[in-house]
Amino acid sequence: MTNPIDQMRAALASTDLDGWLIYDFQGLNPHAAKVLGLPKEAFLTRRFFVWVPREGQAVLLHNHIEGGTWATLSAGWGVERRAFGSHDQLDTALRDVVAGKRVAMEYSPLGSVPYVSRVDAGTVERVRAAGAEIVSSADLLQAFLIWSAEDLAAHERAVAVLMQAKDDAYRLIHERLKAGQTVTELDAQAVIGQAIEAAGMVSGHPVNVSFGVNAADSHYEPNPEQHATLSWGQCVLIDLWAQEPGRPFADVTWVGYAGQPSETYLDAWQAVAAARDAGIAQLLAGGDLSGWQIDRTVRDTMGAPWSEFFFHRTGHDLGVQIHGSGANLDDYETHDIRRLTPGLCVTVEPGTYPAAQGFGIRTEVDVYLDPAGARVTTDTQRQPFVLGMGDWEAVRAAAYGEEAVG
Repeated sequence: MTNPIDQMRAALASTDLDGWLIYDFQGLNPHAAKVLGLPKEAFLTRRFFVWVPREGQAVLLHNHIEGGTWATLSAGWGVERRAFGSHDQLDTALRDVVAGKRVAMEYSPLGSVPYVSRVDAGTVERVRAAGAEIVSSADLLQAFLIWSAEDLAAHERAVAVLMQAKDDAYRLIHERLKAGQTVTELDAQAVIGQAIEAAGMVSGHPVNVSFGVNAADSHYEPNPEQHATLSWGQCVLIDLWAQEPGRPFADVTWVGYAGQPSETYLDAWQAVAAARDAGIAQLLAGGDLSGWQIDRTVRDTMGAPWSEFFFHRTGHDLGVQIHGSGANLDDYETHDIRRLTPGLCVTVEPGTYPAAQGFGIRTEVDVYLDPAGARVTTDTQRQPFVLGMGDWEAVRAAAYGEEAVG
């Protein structure tokens, strides 16, 4: 089993920080359990600190009541355990390890990156009073999220399932329209759900199939009590995601239109697709990039009027949770200054949601930040599916930017 202290020190090696101070109290900082590899069943009722200097002896500060528990949990860490009882003893112990030091904690200035901002304000004050300068551990944390080869393979299997499930759902819609039959959001959603289940994968909750103005709600989900039947002249948006249990997600969004799309819809589509492609190109070009920079490129490329209805960040980290804890492509909801770390994966999913126009558009791909060079792991939509008109294979080929076979 990997020693978490060695991993923390490795993450610190390329920085100018004096060390990393991990703190938790009853799960307020979930990163502590992740970084330290603490088992879910660990019974800890008192606050603790783990100090890992870039060089030198690591120190665990724990309440003496939990000394036996910590002796077991930290076995093999090579850490010096120091017990405290009173709050005065805690303050003395903190001064001994962090006074005059520049230390990383799960803190984000002004709460700008809430995924990282897990240490309460009072504890930040206490550590500062002990003489430390506190900086964010945001980039350090990403070292503990790196995908394994098995993670990447599982993600790619999930991608394959989603690509086929999405095609199957759009084919159902297309054929129902051609036959003059009704088709509901639930009908398409069921096709996708069955494909995910048949592959032994999970989505966590039902995927998003949106018709017409429902697509202008970026988190819409149909249900038996609230769902729509598709009419000619309406848009379709399908956002679907899945994972092998315990492995990273795949997450994609494709769009279509019942009949020939309107000029307004196509103008919006072209703006959104161009913005997506600009973000992808920046990622593939590589370099030392932060999440906010991609978001800014995408928004600037989309431009008015469609960027005025772009109400969410450009993309998010993908992990075992669909919205992972790594850097997001975001200069809208937050100003995410975290570096885009090789070995992680992000979505690129710009959208525009002009409800007054009766439609919403989003196009989404996944980009794996391969250390050898970033690459898109999903198919990329080139045109909206034009549903209910012509041969399905021709409709599908146009959406993929391919020539129809036969």
